[in-house]
Order: sequence, then C-alpha cells, then structure tokens
Amino acid sequence: MSDNSEKIVVQGLTKVFGPHPSQALKRIAKGESSAAIHEATGNTVAVREVDFTVRAGEIFVIMGLSGSGKSTLVRMLNRLIDPTDGKVLIDGVDVTAMDTRTLRDLRRRDIAMVFQSFALMPHLTALDNAAFGLDVAGMKVSERRDRARAALEKVGLGHLADRYPNELSGGQQQRVGLARALAQNPTVLLMDEAFSALDPLIRSEMQDELIRLQEEESRTIVFISHDLDEAMRIGDRIAIMEGGRMIQVGTPDEILRDPADDYVRAFFRGVDVAQVYTAADVARREGLTVVNLQESHLRAALERIRRAERDFAVVHDRRRHFRGVISVESLEAAIAERDRKHGDKPVDHEAVIRAAYLRDPVTVPADAALSDILGPVAAAPYPVPVIDAEGVYRGVVSRRALLNALDRGSDDQTAVDAASATGSGEAA
Repeated sequence: MSDNSEKIVVQGLTKVFGPHPSQALKRIAKGESSAAIHEATGNTVAVREVDFTVRAGEIFVIMGLSGSGKSTLVRMLNRLIDPTDGKVLIDGVDVTAMDTRTLRDLRRRDIAMVFQSFALMPHLTALDNAAFGLDVAGMKVSERRDRARAALEKVGLGHLADRYPNELSGGQQQRVGLARALAQNPTVLLMDEAFSALDPLIRSEMQDELIRLQEEESRTIVFISHDLDEAMRIGDRIAIMEGGRMIQVGTPDEILRDPADDYVRAFFRGVDVAQVYTAADVARREGLTVVNLQESHLRAALERIRRAERDFAVVHDRRRHFRGVISVESLEAAIAERDRKHGDKPVDHEAVIRAAYLRDPVTVPADAALSDILGPVAAAPYPVPVIDAEGVYRGVVSRRALLNALDRGSDDQTAVDAASATGSGEAA
C-alpha cells in the first residue's frame, strides 16, 4: 500500500542511441519528431522527455507495445543504461549524478532487479542462487545463507533450498529469481517482464505471490509488462508508453474512465470492467442513512424514510461504522411491538432496537470485483451497503449504478431503464 511519499522522481528522462546524441537532443528541444531526428542524424530516440513519480510502497506498472521504450526506461532507473539527458531521483538523490562507487552501493543496498530470464546458475542450488548477489557483494557466508534462506521461505521455496535449477519447474525457478532480489532487502524492486515467460496458470500464481509479498512487506515496485490483464490486476497505477513518450499515468479506473487519446483507448478496448472495478468504485453516498439508531428515535427514523420516499435506510455510527439496515416495515413492526408491551412490563430497549433491523442484511466488501457482486445486488430489495475491511460504510450499490458502471457510459439506456423498473425503494 502506497504512503503517497515520493520514492522515485523522474524528470525529463531521455535516451538517444546513435553517433550524435547531442544533435538529437537539440532537435528534441525544437520539437522535431523522433522519425525526423532519425532520418536527419541517424540517432534513435528510445525514450523522450519522460516525467513521472512513483510513490513509496506502490506497484507502478509501465505498459507499451514492443519498441515503446519501456524496458529502456526501467534500465535507466538504476543506470544499467545511462540516460542521455534528464534526472532520476531516488529518495531525493540524483542517480544520474552518482559516481561508479556510489551507484554500485545503491544497487547493492536499495535496488534489485528481476528479469524475464530466470538467469539461475545451473551448478548452484536454489539457496546458493538466492544468495548469489550477496556473495558478489562480499557478505559473509553464514549471513548471506541465512538471508537467502529467509527469502526462499518468503516465496514458498524453503523446502526446496537444496534443489538445483533443473530439478525445479519454471514457476519455481522464477520464485528463486525473485528470492534472489528479495535477499538484498531492497526498497526498490524493478521487474522487467518478470512473469511473461511463464504459462498462464503459473503466471497468475506469481502475480498472487507478488501481491501477497507486497501486503506483508511493502516495497516500491516498478513493473514492466505488455499484458493488460496483468497490469490491471497488480498495478496501483499504470503508465502507458508509445514511441518513447509517456502518454498517460493513472489508476486503472482513471484510465478506463478518461483515456488520454485513441492509442490509450485502443489499449483498454475490450477490458472486462466487471473484473477491474470494485464495489467501492461504484458505491454512492446518496443512500439514506441514520446515525446511531436509538429506541427513542424510531418514529423519527421512520418519518425520515417516508419523507425521502424510500423503503430502506442504512444505519452507521458517528465514525461511519456499519450497524445494519432498517426498513419501513421493520420500524413499524418494532414500534408496534414496543407500544403493545408498554405498560405491561419494562420495555427491553435492546430487543426493540434489534427488531428494527433487518436480519442478515446483504452487504458487499469494498474491494470485491463487480463480477462478484452481481448476484447480491440483483437479489437484494434495497441498494446494497458497501463495507471496507475496517467495517466502515462506504456507500451503497444499486442495480442502476451497477449497470451504469458495466455499461461504461453507453448511450444505450435499455439496461438503465430495466434497472429502474426493478424493485421499489432503490436509490438511483
């Protein structure tokens, strides 16, 4: 989870390959196209005046077609490729200005990289492969083996520490590669198409593994991918590159809602929004709510619901923690039962309040995908409350809001009209 502080800041980052990069830079400053620059100078502009920020603890995915510059870009972050121009600041320190020794220390201490190729040494065990970077750095044998073993445990391979690469599956080999990076205990992890060589099932497992590791031990991850589903699944934010330029940066939701241009729109065409949007994304706050329902306020609550021409309301406390759902019928029944018993014996106020709530109210988790809440929302007679992991009420999802989200702003009103006709008391 990102803490919103700036871990990596990239400013005007440019890479020119060719005999006369200074000539290319002058033409870039004049606004000439990369094609024109190549024709005039023979230089190839691989990355062009890129600016972006990566927040501490987030997974920042960079996407683009082959030749868009994404792999060149990620290699400039740790200067495996030296930039032609621009700056890369990590924790406020300019990597592009570092001397060789300082840069080497940074790579050993703070930055690790995982490539598409597993690059395991065939004559070394999984443990020794995981410890390889620490060995190169000169760490003592006992310490590096302890750290490597702990890293293998993190990726679920502790029991295979003595196996050789040819005794491991492709997914297990990639886990060893990931363990080798984690053994350094880096604050920044660069992953260049790290899972693209794996078959779909193992790839999905590795994505799950990365998400799990991020929850347990948050790092700043820059992840290169050409797979949109992968980017949408793991990325806190996504950057889209084309022709060396960064076209758009945003959350998956932001880019889906407002693509920067036709190129980005084409990238995201056909995305199953039911798998991308969550209940929190479509939750609306205009659902009727009651704060801290009390036995003495039952009639007032009933009157509020009737005045609003609704049938249901959500109850939460002053900190918006969800308490339940009430309805006109449940309130009327609770009031009638209280009044009927009044005078015979002391009123059980807690029992009256319990009677005012619907039993087993339908709710959905805030992080649930829309595909997972279709059934509950369709079946519920009221807009369904959305509750986050701390029990906080985030709003309601009505059938209309859900269909509008799935329709992604289409002009076709058929689905919306159908939703409007289903059930009474739904908030629009």
